[in-house]
Amino acid sequence: MEKIPMTAEGFKSLEEELKRLRVGERPAVIKAIEAAREHGDLSENAEYHAARERQGFIEGRLAELENVISRADVIDPTILAGKVVRFGATVKVADEDTDEKSTYQIVGSHEADVDSGKLSVTSPLSRALIGKTVGDTVEVTTPNGSKIYEVIKVQFK
Repeated sequence: MEKIPMTAEGFKSLEEELKRLRVGERPAVIKAIEAAREHGDLSENAEYHAARERQGFIEGRLAELENVISRADVIDPTILAGKVVRFGATVKVADEDTDEKSTYQIVGSHEADVDSGKLSVTSPLSRALIGKTVGDTVEVTTPNGSKIYEVIKVQFK
């Protein structure tokens, strides 16, 4: 089975979601289904169908989380060091055209969130950055065309 790389923070987040679904949402949706059944004819009962649909989503998400957690390869970036970009690194880059600076942490695909500066290790920018050091430039093809970034800073925190 293929391991899934992720940070300790990402692993903890997935475990918390799993617990929330098991302890909170799963029992709540079961109660909602039971309550909807008491209303009679299930074929025309919108509450029942909505609760069953929600139950299907919860069960599917639980199975997915259990699978990911069982295959997790937790990597703690705080114990890593060096000047080379790799998984877990926080990288500051500058857009060569606009000189706009951005900071990203390279994380597992299940914890990626571009809005909070977390790039999936499988994203085009992450793949281009891995193996580079401060001063290197990378060219990345984006939906808006080709972009060139310069690596300004690499740290592990």
